[in-house]
Amino acid sequence: MAPTLELPILTAPLSERVYELRSYESASDNLFKNKVEMFNEGGEVALFKSLGFNAIFYGEVVAGAKMPNLMYMTSFNNMNDRNAHWEIFRNDPVWKELSSKAGYQHNVSKSEIILTHPAAYSDY
Repeated sequence: MAPTLELPILTAPLSERVYELRSYESASDNLFKNKVEMFNEGGEVALFKSLGFNAIFYGEVVAGAKMPNLMYMTSFNNMNDRNAHWEIFRNDPVWKELSSKAGYQHNVSKSEIILTHPAAYSDY
């Protein structure tokens, strides 16, 4: 995953920016490791980067009731930008090939998406 935080490259005013926190729970440690492999070696992270998703972090949840769990945050200039990025992602040939591989099927049992905006006093 990503060993350090990265600052997003955003140009919109703070009030318009969107931060998206995604959580992917797996039913077992083996399925979780498979999802992490899909992200790293499989190329999902590289695809996010190539499509300009402004990832802030990718990580493993290490405590709590929702484990095993891959969590990451991406950022966008506004909701239209977010929606456009996900539409491009869903239709990307790399994603279609990766997500159709038999070895990467059913590795997520529950997903959650939380959309937020920066506070008025935020630097980013």
